[in-house]
Amino acid sequence: MTIRIPHFPTTANGRFTALRRTALGLLAALSLAAAAAAANPQLPGQGVTVQPLKSSIAEETFQTLLVMKALQQLGYDVKPIREVEYATSHLAIGNGDATFLATHWEPLHDNYYANSGGDARLWRDNTYSGNAIQGYLVDKKTADAHGIDNLGQLADPAIARLFDVDGDGKADLTGCTPGWGCEAQIEAQLTAYKLRGTVTHVTGNYSALIADVIQRYRDGQPVLYFTWTPYWVSSVLVPGKDVVWLQVPFSAQAGDLAGQDTTLPNGRNYGSIINNQRILANRAFVDANPAARKLFSVMKLPVGDITAQNNAMNNGENSERDIERHTDGWIKAHQTLFDGWLDAARAAAR
Repeated sequence: MTIRIPHFPTTANGRFTALRRTALGLLAALSLAAAAAAANPQLPGQGVTVQPLKSSIAEETFQTLLVMKALQQLGYDVKPIREVEYATSHLAIGNGDATFLATHWEPLHDNYYANSGGDARLWRDNTYSGNAIQGYLVDKKTADAHGIDNLGQLADPAIARLFDVDGDGKADLTGCTPGWGCEAQIEAQLTAYKLRGTVTHVTGNYSALIADVIQRYRDGQPVLYFTWTPYWVSSVLVPGKDVVWLQVPFSAQAGDLAGQDTTLPNGRNYGSIINNQRILANRAFVDANPAARKLFSVMKLPVGDITAQNNAMNNGENSERDIERHTDGWIKAHQTLFDGWLDAARAAAR
């Protein structure tokens, strides 16, 4: 049985009129899950279609493929990944027009979660990869020479000019692609720390922007940028060796996170709450598919493994075939663990 997943059109107000028409089809398909599990306990997902989503971040393919391959082993008909940005993917999953996103950041994406139906339509009761941090970094050479250790110091025009790329006298901060969520955090903090007059938030395609940062660093120029872990950037510009994390003057978050303390357990404050990456899924799907629900609950992927795979991509192993090989290699190296996930999922369906 196949559910038709149409192209994802976006209206001006961000709603999905065309997508909602497929919701009834998805709900009808979910009713087959219990019967499929009874028919073949090894393949509890037989007859059920799954539509995975991911953002434009290529490095999220590995995490997504790992979930897809596990679902396939359980008999689910897993369709190719559809690529949409986070706000769109949350709405599509909440509306029943897609099934899961393997890289929902909590609490960074809390607004998207709430705006897409919250617990009534979505499920995220797991931690796929934990302890992700985000924040601002500068090259160590410039930081040491000028005693820079806090983002608030960029309010000083003389300090800000050190990171001026386009000649306007303001620091150029390489930030996030619009729609990722972190760009809203940066915007809120530039206002809170009164940096509007001295800092420009440079947005766009993050991969292209960070490539420029790395080249400028290699050319001996000062750099100022925002990044996160797990991601390959910190394997190229190594914190403590090539670059340093900047603390912030005080905690300042955007939207529903406003007022939350971002101080880490070690007492340092990089301006971001520690995030967990969760598997986000359609609530009706997990309620009708105990095998998939259990699978999503037990899957865990270490941050270091994600970083290593992402770094391999940065080193040129970035084709679809390469990422497929990386995923298969991870499964083979962790076969007992992987099989244990499947066993737990099958047991939940009985």
